[in-house]
Amino acid sequence: MIMMYGIKNCDTCRKALKWLEAEGIAHQFHDFRVSGLKPETLSRWVGSIGWETLLNRRGTTWRKLPEGDRDGIDAAKATALMLANPTLIKRPVFDLDDTVAVGFKDAEQNLLQTHR
Repeated sequence: MIMMYGIKNCDTCRKALKWLEAEGIAHQFHDFRVSGLKPETLSRWVGSIGWETLLNRRGTTWRKLPEGDRDGIDAAKATALMLANPTLIKRPVFDLDDTVAVGFKDAEQNLLQTHR
């Protein structure tokens, strides 16, 4: 089953959830703002696709961080920041057991259709 991680008030997450339903693709949604995120889950994602792909540097949460938190960012610091502030994670994140995908463009939709 596809696990989709995000936040329920994210427009892209809502669009993805609506699409998954319309396509009849079995999935579960995990709102990491409400339910948090396990360190081992984030660590697996970072190992799979890299912290640079996951860290959203364009969002409000990033801009609100103190400058010291944004400076000298590396994998360890990025991971700690994303655990403390899950909304720093680009959304949605699709966890397909052996594959992790971020975003909801054509490539992710095609991937999701092959993992029905």
